[in-house]
Amino acid sequence: MATLHHNFSGASGAVTKELLAPGDGIKANSISIANIQGTNDCDVDLWIEKTTTGKFYFFKGLTIPTDVSFIYDLKFDNSVSEFGLYIKLTPSTSTVLVDVIIS
Repeated sequence: MATLHHNFSGASGAVTKELLAPGDGIKANSISIANIQGTNDCDVDLWIEKTTTGKFYFFKGLTIPTDVSFIYDLKFDNSVSEFGLYIKLTPSTSTVLVDVIIS
């Protein structure tokens, strides 16, 4: 079963994570990304990826200020075992404190 709620905390430097694996069977309509760090911005990359064709970005280098949530209309269906959904978080300091909710 796919995890639709993710917490990133205490990581040092950039963090890359698979949010949805290919074939998880999720029809995502939106993604909420909340920077809860409190004092520093966080840059976010969000993309789908297929091993044979590469990455396709929804956005790259999006800066989310401290204590701000960003909601993106996603419209992504990964019920076929082709594309996974990935995120990269790059904090302006060494600590990532971000919550991600896929709905």
